[in-house]
Amino acid sequence: MVDVPKVLPVTLFLAFVLSLSVNAGIPKILRGRPKGGMLGVPKWHGKKEELPPDMWLKQKLDHFNDADTSYWEQRYFVNDTFYKDGGPIFIMIGGEGTADPIWMVEGMWIEYAKSYNAMCFQLEHRYYGKSHPTENTSVENLRYLSSEQALADLAYFIRYTRDKYQLYHNKLITFGGSYPGSLSAWFRVKYPHLVNGAVATSAPINAVLNFVEYLDVVSKALDTTGPMCNKMVQTAHMTVGKLLQTDSGRKQLKKMFNLCDDIDIANTEDVANLYSNLAGNFEGVVQYNKDNRAFEGAVGTNITVDTLCNIMNDVGRGDPIDRYAAVNALMLTTYSEKCMDFSYKKMIDDLTKTDWNSSAAEGGRQWMYQTCTEFGFYQTSDLKDQPFTGFPLNFSIQQCIDIFGAKFNADLIQKGINRTNTNYGAYGMKPTKVVFPNGSIDPWHALSFTTTSVDQPFTTIYIDGTAHCANMYPSTPVDPPQLTEARKTINTLIGQWLTT
Repeated sequence: MVDVPKVLPVTLFLAFVLSLSVNAGIPKILRGRPKGGMLGVPKWHGKKEELPPDMWLKQKLDHFNDADTSYWEQRYFVNDTFYKDGGPIFIMIGGEGTADPIWMVEGMWIEYAKSYNAMCFQLEHRYYGKSHPTENTSVENLRYLSSEQALADLAYFIRYTRDKYQLYHNKLITFGGSYPGSLSAWFRVKYPHLVNGAVATSAPINAVLNFVEYLDVVSKALDTTGPMCNKMVQTAHMTVGKLLQTDSGRKQLKKMFNLCDDIDIANTEDVANLYSNLAGNFEGVVQYNKDNRAFEGAVGTNITVDTLCNIMNDVGRGDPIDRYAAVNALMLTTYSEKCMDFSYKKMIDDLTKTDWNSSAAEGGRQWMYQTCTEFGFYQTSDLKDQPFTGFPLNFSIQQCIDIFGAKFNADLIQKGINRTNTNYGAYGMKPTKVVFPNGSIDPWHALSFTTTSVDQPFTTIYIDGTAHCANMYPSTPVDPPQLTEARKTINTLIGQWLTT
């Protein structure tokens, strides 16, 4: 079996780029996932041709059905520039977005690789980026998309690379952030004979239907700037609800928030989507607050919790709803959006497209499928003690039904969640040689391990004041001491795993 660099046809590439510009119906952040995936890409000033090329291997379509002999090509990257004979294997696990070769030359795991003379690999997750196991993303074809299949892909990939690169006895460490962080920990649970240690950054390990804790963390993050920010957001959000009740109020909202369409108060999905998008202006900023991403082509990395709360607390900008509208205007300008598109139908239409040259190329449909079949993770407004309202649990469940079919109801979703937690252990899992770094500002830490008890065989690192996957990005001179210390601890643990 030979792997060779593979070139993406120009027509497909152009179609992919086009798809990213036309799927405006999909919110900036959906189910906790920004467009492109939850893990960004470090900034890099080199040339594209200097990055490792796309490499490909033949992968089994269904690892759990020997009667199915279908195969497909999965993408991966290699960087052997730091490797010395006997050095370890480092693997970055791909997740719910395109695997980027910039990670092969940047990021803290590369610094660790230099220290330990590691051979580095990155494996793209099936159904994301260029790794297309099926001809499209129809519901029938998406049945091969699951965390279990992804872990089996990784297991085969490890056996394949050990043979190809003659790394038969080298120790191996996996790295992942966000959902890939979960995969990193779960791989250590399911395939302990193949991996010697795992870094599971910002990894949700407990699947839940109603992830009310998400907005609880967002609310507490806003509180870090002072007691008034949450109050102003809540007052503004409630004012939106009052204005929705009259025709003149709805016209006022359209103008204030630069909405793409008129508001139809009878369209409950549109109204819920409007509420959700307004909350999303804050959710995305909190989730990635001061995380040092600064990734290529990224926008919004200069907007922080302080930025938003300074606006909400500025009485010179008018009433709280005027400040709320100012936050929305800032986000529209930052993301080069002409207006706020809150149309539920447009969002569903985008997420029901199945061609690889449609919005499916971005990955939102695939991630939505995984939440509807395995994880839930629905960030609703059902928690009382937080400033947002208007997008309850049934709004998220209805999206599963409208995108994938009537059978994807609450009962089916809950069964999938139960199976995930039973399969991997959720909070009951007890893997050895795993570290769980989490940031206090990151809402996803609520579904991970953040404290240590005497009977835990793994390590937790709770980093005060940092956000989603912050410890994975390159260090900067202004990093808080606790983040710097966390990176040192991870490095020390890797050293221990490699020598025991």
